[in-house]
Order: sequence, then C-alpha cells, then structure tokens
Amino acid sequence: MGVAEVRGRARPAPGPRPSAYASMQPWQVRTQRFRAARFGRRGLDPGEVRAFLDRLATELTAQHEALRAARLEVARLGGEVRRLRAERARRPDAGRR
Repeated sequence: MGVAEVRGRARPAPGPRPSAYASMQPWQVRTQRFRAARFGRRGLDPGEVRAFLDRLATELTAQHEALRAARLEVARLGGEVRRLRAERARRPDAGRR
C-alpha cells in the first residue's frame, strides 16, 4: 500500500493497519488503567474491569505461547526438510524419477 497525495498532504492509502500498531502484549492488558467517570456520570465496576482484563491477559498469554511453540516447530521442520533435501541431492540416483 502506498501513500496518496490529497490537497498537497500525504495520506495513508486504505488497507490493513500499518506495522506501527504492534500487537498487544499480556502485560499491557494487565497494567491498563482507566480513568474514573466524571462526577454525575455512572462508570464501570472497577472489579469487573480488572477481572476481565486479567482473563484477557491470561488468554493472550496462552495464545502467545502457542504461537511461539508453532514457530519453533516450523523452524524445526524447515531444518529437517533442508537436511532431507541435501541428503537426497547427495544420492547417486538423485536426478532420476
């Protein structure tokens, strides 16, 4: 995606979020704080908000761990594929099939 020129100003082209939006980490959810509602307004129950954020952080942690494990497995399998290809290329009958 490029940048469109609109009335002399650069504007991001429509599309997916730029990489400047980093994925949220579990610690960011756990440490998130909310301002109290202004006087005369009703706010959220702080205990419910904290419980929800803790639950969300726990789920994010599990997802990050699963993603890390999957990436390690992909790297391991990639190495195994490279090893098998090199082994196959060294065989005398490698070009025949």
